[in-house]
Amino acid sequence: MVARVSTVAFEGIEAVPVDVQVMVGPGKIGMNIVGLPDKAVAESRERVQAALHASGLSMPPKKVTVNLAPADLPKEGSHYDLPIALCLMAALGAIPGDAIADYVVLGELSLDGTIAAVAGALPAAIGANAIGKGLICPHDSGPEAAWAGAEVDVIAPRSLIGIANHFRGTQVLARPEASIHAPARNLPDLADIKGQESAKRALEVAAAGGHNLLMSGPPGSGKSMLAQRLPSILPPLARKELLEVSMIASIAGELGGGKLTDRRPFRAPHHSASMAAMVGGGLRIRPGEASLAHNGVLFLDEFPEFIPQVLDALRQPLESGECVIARANHRVTYPARIQLVAAMNPCRCGMAGSPGYKCLRGPRCQSDYQARISGPLMDRIDIRIEVPAVSAADLIRPSRAEPSSAVAERVARARAIQRERFAGFGLAHATTNAHCSAALVEEIAAPDAAGLALLRDASEKLGFSARAYHRVLRVARTLADLDGEAKVGRIHLAEAISYRMSAERMAQAA
Repeated sequence: MVARVSTVAFEGIEAVPVDVQVMVGPGKIGMNIVGLPDKAVAESRERVQAALHASGLSMPPKKVTVNLAPADLPKEGSHYDLPIALCLMAALGAIPGDAIADYVVLGELSLDGTIAAVAGALPAAIGANAIGKGLICPHDSGPEAAWAGAEVDVIAPRSLIGIANHFRGTQVLARPEASIHAPARNLPDLADIKGQESAKRALEVAAAGGHNLLMSGPPGSGKSMLAQRLPSILPPLARKELLEVSMIASIAGELGGGKLTDRRPFRAPHHSASMAAMVGGGLRIRPGEASLAHNGVLFLDEFPEFIPQVLDALRQPLESGECVIARANHRVTYPARIQLVAAMNPCRCGMAGSPGYKCLRGPRCQSDYQARISGPLMDRIDIRIEVPAVSAADLIRPSRAEPSSAVAERVARARAIQRERFAGFGLAHATTNAHCSAALVEEIAAPDAAGLALLRDASEKLGFSARAYHRVLRVARTLADLDGEAKVGRIHLAEAISYRMSAERMAQAA
């Protein structure tokens, strides 16, 4: 007799169905697991046997064969423990086999029979719902799985004995409740920053349209402080965005206590991050920082200090909104629609261009340092600003600056305008101007005659690429949305063009 239980394998954030088959028959006593298991799955043999013994069940003195089908799909992770144990219990008659046929099962077993939390409960629940089944998962993963929908039957036992009693009818396990973290109340506030009014304006524009931003300035000018306060003016995640972000975090094992949060991700990796850490990869092809920042902010401080190849690997995610990780026998895609925010010093000394300072290394110090960032990557950054050192007058000034709450209201209004506009075009996936297609932005950001003349002159003098041309239009459309204007005017284009120009180009244009 062969007992069967459904579980899943993960390819990116997709849950691929896996059929666990157990046969108890004559032969050499022992348990064999086949179906391309990795080391963690092969070791589940010992965990399953110990957990069954602790729960009052003993292994039969027969040959036990466990097959994980399809046999040519690699099986990775410890979440196969519980489906193997339940399938074996069904084969031994400890629980009715038809009772678990309508569920997808995942969970890691402890030696005492308790069930430990595993990564991927939310994608597994969504995958189970897609094939019309419920989910059996660890108790600590239950609140996370409950977000898949009220129609999904979720059972979250604490131990093997608990799930056995549930199916025998001697104990009823209540459906877990979806839980969410309380809104963060201690976010850094823009009111803490004195001076830097032009930089705050650029930060507001970037937040309103989801635009990529590069801040350049001497050490101590407040670049990192500005970036750290960007989450305080961003709107919360919508429900669809919340599920997308949480699925990635679930696969990465970063959902604490199974609770979700509607706060947009803010990832700030160190500049020593490797290629796999940034875009994803490794032995099990886990999501990288770009995917973990999906629908949020990826902040790269000390921008030129990152490995140039790692920075250039971000060019595809910035354009397509996803990270495609290809291996000889594996291909995984993770969502990565990110807002890139970067900060850098103008040169290795950090003080190039500052009044009264002359770099001992000469002008090549600045040019060589900035050359570490490739032109194609810079072309994908919509807003580039200079952040000068804060003056003593700004620091001494007693009055507080505008708080984040006031800026967040303007950002929310601008984003609401964008959502309504894109919904009118039937584009549910596009919610900000930064992710609008080139063909559509020419329609929604068509400037007036004066603005068109300015844009033509600027494109010729500054040598804008086609990508730069459309990105200027996107930023101008965001500026018009902040002003509540239906038409993009010359003043909006002038400000948008100024954000594309570095100090050197501005001097040349003058």
